[in-house]
Amino acid sequence: MATMDKTDEQLLETIADLHGIPEGSFNIRKNGKLLARNSDADVEIVSKTDKDGIDIIVRPGVKNRSVHIPVLLTVGDLHDTVYNDFFIGEDADVTIVAGCGIHNATCADAEHDGIHTFHLAKNARVRYIERHYAAGGGSGKKVFDPVTNIELAEGAQFTLESTQLGGVTHTDRKTYAKVGERAQLIVKEKILTDAEETAVTDFKIELVGRDSRADIVSRSVARGHSRQEFRSDLVGKSACFGHVECDGILLEGARIVSVPQIDAVDPEASLVHEAAVGKIAGEQLMKLMSLGLTEQEAEDAVIRGFLN
Repeated sequence: MATMDKTDEQLLETIADLHGIPEGSFNIRKNGKLLARNSDADVEIVSKTDKDGIDIIVRPGVKNRSVHIPVLLTVGDLHDTVYNDFFIGEDADVTIVAGCGIHNATCADAEHDGIHTFHLAKNARVRYIERHYAAGGGSGKKVFDPVTNIELAEGAQFTLESTQLGGVTHTDRKTYAKVGERAQLIVKEKILTDAEETAVTDFKIELVGRDSRADIVSRSVARGHSRQEFRSDLVGKSACFGHVECDGILLEGARIVSVPQIDAVDPEASLVHEAAVGKIAGEQLMKLMSLGLTEQEAEDAVIRGFLN
């Protein structure tokens, strides 16, 4: 098992709340190579033989297990792409902590593209925590272009908690899901951009099973001259319920664009899209400043509360 330096440890703590190598099943990837791995009979992790990536197999009925699969990039001039497949057995209930941290102090670009596909069997439950963070004083770009594919069998539930913590030059995030009978998809997305950063989020959700449900909530803050675009395509192909909510705060010269699309193929589908984009209300700042905060401190407090 390889050792980690201080930069690795700082990135792991930020993206996965880890202080060193975790217990249980995990796979840590650094600069395109395996850094450390552990698995067992309940949660098996194996390398793919046909392309770069891993298969994570969770045995049916496994409960209260956590799996950590973080990725670290600490060099420039690297475009790292992995294909990870998750096979979650019937009635299993697990938490998967993923995400990637980039520390790029060079003038060359660093990019990680995680292509993740989740196969949830009947009544399986997954909480998937994904965090993206970038740092480093180099002029090279720090890029994430993740793709998440989700297939939910009858009664399954998938909760995606996705957070972009800052420092990311560009991201193009795609999420595709097919939700089966009585299955549920929950998405909680939080994105912060600044300076000249750009972020694009693209959801396509198909509610194919009767009594299926999707709840998508995206909260974003755009500062500086950054730009964000939120696109959602929600399709109801049965008696189902789908709700998409996109809320954004604009600061300085930033822009946020929301592009909704809902398609009730089945007449019993109930689909809702809500969007609100605007500046912080002046009375909110004044109230906090009356308590002794500076304008910047008040602004930061409002943003923290909004993203939390």
